[in-house]
Amino acid sequence: MATKLFAAIDVGSYELNLKIFEFGVNGMKIIDSVGYRLDLGSDSYSTGKIPAQKVAELIRILNEFSRIMKGYHVSDYKAYGTSAIRETTNTSILIDQIEQRTGIHIDVLSNSEQRFLDYKAIASKGKDFLTTIEKSTAIVDIGGGSIQISLFNKDKLDVTQNIKLGIIRLYERLRTIGVKPSRYEEILNEMIGSQLSVFQRLYLKNRKIDNLIIVDDYLSPITWNRTKDSDTPGFISAERFNSFFQRIKDLNPLEFSRKYSIPVENRDLVFVASALMRNIVDITGAKQIWAPGATITDGIAYEYGEKKKLITFDHDFEEDIIACARNSSRRYMGDDKRSQTLENIALTIYDGMKKCHGLGKRDRLILRLATILHDCGKYVSLYNLSECSYDIIMATEIIGLSHKEREILANVVKHNHAFLDVDADRGGIIMNDEQSYMRTAKLTAILRLANGLDKSQKQKFGDIKASLKDDRLVITVRTDKDITYEKSILKKRADFFEEIFNVKPEINHISKTKR
Repeated sequence: MATKLFAAIDVGSYELNLKIFEFGVNGMKIIDSVGYRLDLGSDSYSTGKIPAQKVAELIRILNEFSRIMKGYHVSDYKAYGTSAIRETTNTSILIDQIEQRTGIHIDVLSNSEQRFLDYKAIASKGKDFLTTIEKSTAIVDIGGGSIQISLFNKDKLDVTQNIKLGIIRLYERLRTIGVKPSRYEEILNEMIGSQLSVFQRLYLKNRKIDNLIIVDDYLSPITWNRTKDSDTPGFISAERFNSFFQRIKDLNPLEFSRKYSIPVENRDLVFVASALMRNIVDITGAKQIWAPGATITDGIAYEYGEKKKLITFDHDFEEDIIACARNSSRRYMGDDKRSQTLENIALTIYDGMKKCHGLGKRDRLILRLATILHDCGKYVSLYNLSECSYDIIMATEIIGLSHKEREILANVVKHNHAFLDVDADRGGIIMNDEQSYMRTAKLTAILRLANGLDKSQKQKFGDIKASLKDDRLVITVRTDKDITYEKSILKKRADFFEEIFNVKPEINHISKTKR
């Protein structure tokens, strides 16, 4: 395989980073890395705007990145903005200015997309990642604006929650209220402890956490550098970490900088990150911390390599998204057996319609998620099921989905219960995007049809096949159970399905005893 050069750019809250990767016969490797400190987060989080002089500096740095990429003759690149760009009130204007003046297009990541790339960055470390998550593990992804805590159970992602305890956000709060450095630890423990105690009560309970994986720009480099020559590089006991926290409290900024090769101005941010991590160690009881030295740029390159089939991988990330959805469904008293039956019917219809629906792999994933979360709103209200389901999904962090995909999912589940009028229901951002609207309508039609075939919730359609024959979708079911009720529901739901696909669904009932 010929080598391919790829550039990954991260426009972060506190730094801009460029990494050049080479994809070849030996997989993915870094051949250059450049970073610039630029604090975008402080202004974005406090005012919603990035000052003109910082925008000018951002453009200057990105032009330098462009020059470096041209020097390496990279064949492709991806540039992403995270929370500092995401939380500006003029994001579209800012992105346009950058592209016009640098030629670099920046995509703004939703929080779930950003954390998923960080997760893939850890996975790019291979064997250590797979070995670590075999035990009960939490990934602690520390950003400038927030942190993401993701819990693993038997090597599957089980729970993920975003908490507004980002390093820059916490530091700015300390400065805003005028806290003296001597009281930083005391006040930080109050800020952090109150929110983490809620997370502990809701998600940890009696769960035992063996390992913490940390992804950040402050503690990870220090931990990696201090352990890289050991037998287990990047790994440190929680006890050693707490000792480190005690030591940095006693060092003045200059001593700290010399000892750990960190810029003087970063000392307080490292202290804030350490206090946050120490609180997380306390609530989880974890004994070991792993700092893999991974950054979001590694995740950007890893995802690019996946999509282009330049690398192979052993972990199924789609199953992590499904596992998170199943966990959410259980939280709202969802019926696993009912969801699995609905999933089987919906995916059978979806696969049987491949020649005419024009949908892709991500749409099939969204349909799976919709079958899992199809009635989550009943936990709040049986009467107002559609709206409650929509609100729950939009408020739930489904790591790996973009905001647009989550909104499509929420609308599919909503209109599974509340009829979607293709002429009237055009409200909302997604409904005004023609492509997303049609994806929503098609997935809704499939889910509504599948839901009707199991309306009695007696799993009569366990043995099912679907095939296109001219302008008909023939749904063949082998069962000895009476399906009169399901046939009546099909008649009511066939019109919408036929309107969307110009295909009429019909049931072919075969008795199992007459095989």
